[in-house]
Amino acid sequence: MKREVNLWDYAGKILEETGKGVLLTTKCDGKVNTMTIGWGTLGIEWGKPICTVFVRQSRFTKVYLDKTGVFTVNVPLDGCDKNILAVCGTKSGRDMDKIKELGLTLEEPNVISV
Repeated sequence: MKREVNLWDYAGKILEETGKGVLLTTKCDGKVNTMTIGWGTLGIEWGKPICTVFVRQSRFTKVYLDKTGVFTVNVPLDGCDKNILAVCGTKSGRDMDKIKELGLTLEEPNVISV
């Protein structure tokens, strides 16, 4: 279930969960892809909160990011199924539809396209 939270109220928990693995999700040409990330930073840039993540050039997700520049970082505040993190961290969206195969439910975005 998606819920809006104040970033700074949950910053510690977000960073803790990021170390365990969270999902970076993007969408391009009507297709959604997600991958596990276990790194990132939170900060402030020009008075606005930011989240910085790193995606290797070789990742299929990088193709989507280069085309759209839009992504979400999905942080399960109550833990996440380890199988989801394992599949999304080891399988490529080039070879499978991870959303469909894992039975993940997509939520309608409030601001961006994914």
